[in-house]
Amino acid sequence: MIDTPRVRLTEYGHGGGCACKVPAGELEGLLASLGTGHPGDDLLVGVEHGDDAAAVRIGADTAVIATADFFTPVVDDPYDWGRIAATNALSDVYAMGGRPLVAVNLLCWPREVLPLEIAAEVLRGGADVCRAAATHLAGGHSIDDPEPKYGLAVTGIADPDRLLRIDAGTAGTPLTLTKPLGLGILGNRHRATGEVFPEAVAVMTTLNRDAAEAALTAGVRCATDVTGFGLLGHLFKLARASGVTAVVDHGAVPVLDGARPLLAAGHLPGGSRRNLEWVRPHLRSDCPENELLLLADAQTSGGLLVAGELPGHPVIGELIPRTSAILEVR
Repeated sequence: MIDTPRVRLTEYGHGGGCACKVPAGELEGLLASLGTGHPGDDLLVGVEHGDDAAAVRIGADTAVIATADFFTPVVDDPYDWGRIAATNALSDVYAMGGRPLVAVNLLCWPREVLPLEIAAEVLRGGADVCRAAATHLAGGHSIDDPEPKYGLAVTGIADPDRLLRIDAGTAGTPLTLTKPLGLGILGNRHRATGEVFPEAVAVMTTLNRDAAEAALTAGVRCATDVTGFGLLGHLFKLARASGVTAVVDHGAVPVLDGARPLLAAGHLPGGSRRNLEWVRPHLRSDCPENELLLLADAQTSGGLLVAGELPGHPVIGELIPRTSAILEVR
């Protein structure tokens, strides 16, 4: 371990973690303007539904999964930030049913403001996660940037006939969530006060590998991960792409201890509120506003949202034939 100066990294970013994502509605408008078209031939998954990664067939039984993910500091500890960012980037491959093979670092660093010793700790955290995931980490790219950012570009492989896709949900299928919500709320409190939440760090540094393997073993074909667009945002994309309605039992959704009181105290990322406003025209619910905001909370390195049952994880709802609403929260 390198002895690094004590700084509050979250003070150097305009936001934290996946809450910094471009709002979903704006992003979809931007991608639509590019006219990127639809998958065909060897391109199995592109940008048409906003899936977790791209998938390209390179053989009868092999597809390459490609993704990239990086963000501003979500915690003050540089080693933990590196671990969280790497876990989050690898999650895109797991969410597609793939196995990550190799990653490269993506580092933006204000070299005249923050010591490079701190950047080294960030990179060490990312390297340790890749080692735990049996993923090669080799090189990458860095730039001098006024705001620190870190993440990975990841390449993996999968069986093209067993991909977990966002558009493969079918009516009558239960919905399972593998990690609790509330990460954005606790992260917002951390940014404001410096209070550390070890349980949140533990959730954000838990690989989605085992959950993905369990989904494949169970024959699941539809899944995504829950990150910056919140549970409601990612579930909306899944249900819309699959042509079904998603019903959520809000009382069954796992939530980190302390998240509800902190939400009531006003510790909500701006991205979480934008998430709710994006899905609200397609949402039917009589739940209290704070419960809906919790379901829309912007997560960083969240769990898998699976159309199917996974042992040891809670069923939070189901997919039903399309109604007048794409989302229902009961």
